[in-house]
Order: sequence, then structure tokens, then C-alpha cells
Amino acid sequence: MADISLLVPVKDEVASLRQLADEVTAAMDGRPPNAVAGTRWELILVDDGSTDGSWQEILRLSGQDPRIRGLRLRRNFGKSAALSAAFAASTGRVIVTLDGDLQDDPAEIPGMVAMLATADLVAGHKARRRDPLGKRLASKVFNVMTGIVTGLRLRDHNCGLKAARREVFASIPLYGEMHRYLAAIGHAQGFHVVERSVHHRPRQHGHSKFGLERYARGGLDLLTVMSLIRYTHRPAHLFGGVGLTTGFIGMTILLYLSGVWLFTDQAIGNRPLLLMGILFVLLAMQLISLGLVAEMIINREVPREDPLRHVASRTDPPAGQQTGRVGVAGTPREGS
Repeated sequence: MADISLLVPVKDEVASLRQLADEVTAAMDGRPPNAVAGTRWELILVDDGSTDGSWQEILRLSGQDPRIRGLRLRRNFGKSAALSAAFAASTGRVIVTLDGDLQDDPAEIPGMVAMLATADLVAGHKARRRDPLGKRLASKVFNVMTGIVTGLRLRDHNCGLKAARREVFASIPLYGEMHRYLAAIGHAQGFHVVERSVHHRPRQHGHSKFGLERYARGGLDLLTVMSLIRYTHRPAHLFGGVGLTTGFIGMTILLYLSGVWLFTDQAIGNRPLLLMGILFVLLAMQLISLGLVAEMIINREVPREDPLRHVASRTDPPAGQQTGRVGVAGTPREGS
């Protein structure tokens, strides 16, 4: 069992792994125990479909230090899938994520872990970002849009360096590009999220996996995040809201055409507007019905979940004493 699990997705980073392991070892072995976690740590390197010998290097590193463990995915599934696999294999009460390209400085990890004494998730913020201008501009737009949609205003949602309590990761789905929204989803679930400026270094080896298509996929996932955050347990509000809007537009069109038919001698049967009004009303009926069906599905699933899953802490009565009250006392601090 480890106190801290460090999760690192790896894609064609063979030249960086030795230095990464050395820097993580120096940072974690030099870290004193505190109220958040002890000194036991593990480094889990996940080979996400590398073709450059990264897996062989991971095997060498794990053979030299039992605290370093390796996972190999059958092909390239993406960063979220790699982190999900690493988390499933981890044992630490504190989870730290960082990239394998050496741009995230492992020396920042002890300070971020210490901040978990008063927070549930610490998101890194690259104080001086060492990336090309195009990547910085795209990231800035992404961060602004994510803040507007999710309500969590961070300067760097996309920083790979994060530290969190295990329960945060356990409650967040990781697939697609969802790793970008760890902090936002955690915030929406009531966890206390803070930001810390971290040292960012220029890439030393290999090449960036950045591409505009990643932000296109991230934009689509942002819509998914908005749905998860706002409408997971009330889908009828999402589908019904859109349905009522389209229904109102359709009924307005049909009422207007009805007035034209009643009070003028103009024909409406050959007007495209008539077809548009009918289509809008039919679309509204379908959306509202879809929302009601989704509500029925949610109603069947929710009773199976733990009713206390969102309770941060509670006061239990003495043995043998009955009570119906549960006291919520802020963010989770058990195990600190």
C-alpha cells in the first residue's frame, strides 16, 4: 500500500523516462511525512501505445525500483483511458497526475500534496508557460470557455500536474478528453478545488502531441461536461427546455398562419412556413418525450446509488443509540 500514487501516461517518451524517474524519486524521498500522507509512494507509468521502446524502458525502471510500476495498453487509447487504468491499479490515498515529457517539474509535488490539508484537489497553473505561441493562445481560449461553461474559473484547466484525494478521482469518469475537466467536474460535485502556480519547463526530448484536433475533441467533450454537471439527475430539464423553446416557436408560426387563413384570402397550404411550424411542434414533442423517458431511467438507477455518497463527513451516535440525523461538516478530512 502506498500513501501517494503518481500516475504518468506515456506515449513515445523513451528519452525522458529515466530522468523523470530520477526526479520523482528525489522529490518523493526528500518529502517529509505530514498530516496529508506518509512517505510511501508509487510511480505508475502507463504505456499508451508507444512505438519507440518506451515499454522496454519502463520494464528496466520497474526492475530497478519496486516502487515504479508499469502498465501497457494494447494500443493508443488516449490520456484519459491511460489515467483511468493507472488509477484502477493504484493504492494511494493521494493521487498525483503529471505528464511524461518532463515539462511538469516533480519538485512541485510535495508542495501540492501539502495543500490537500485544506483542499480536495490542487490544480497546477504554469506560471511561465514554455510552449509555442499557437499552443498558448489555443489553451487560453480553451480555459476561458471552460470557465464560462463549468463555472470554475481556473487559469489552466489543462495542466497535467494535479494532486487530489482519492475520493475525487473515484467519483469522476475518465474517458475521451475528460482528463481536461477533472477540476471542473470535481468542483461541480462539491469538492474544494484550489490552484497553485508551478514551474513549467520546455520540452527536452521528443515532440509535442498537441494538435488542433485535440481542442476540437475537447470542445465536444465540453458539451458533455456541461450535461454531466447541470443535467445528470434532471435530464428532462435539458430536453424539456429545448423542447418547450422549439414548441413555442412552432406554435407561434402555426397561430400566425391560422390568422392569415381566417382573416385573409391567402392560401397557406403551399407555404414552407407551415411545414416549418409543424416540424418544430413535432420536434418539441419528441424532445419532451425523450426527457421524460430519461427521467424514468434515472429514477430506476438512483435508488441503487449510495444515498450518502455526497456527504463530506458525519457524526455517528454512540453504540446502541438511535438517531436519524446526519451532520455535514465541510470537505472530507478523514484519513488526513
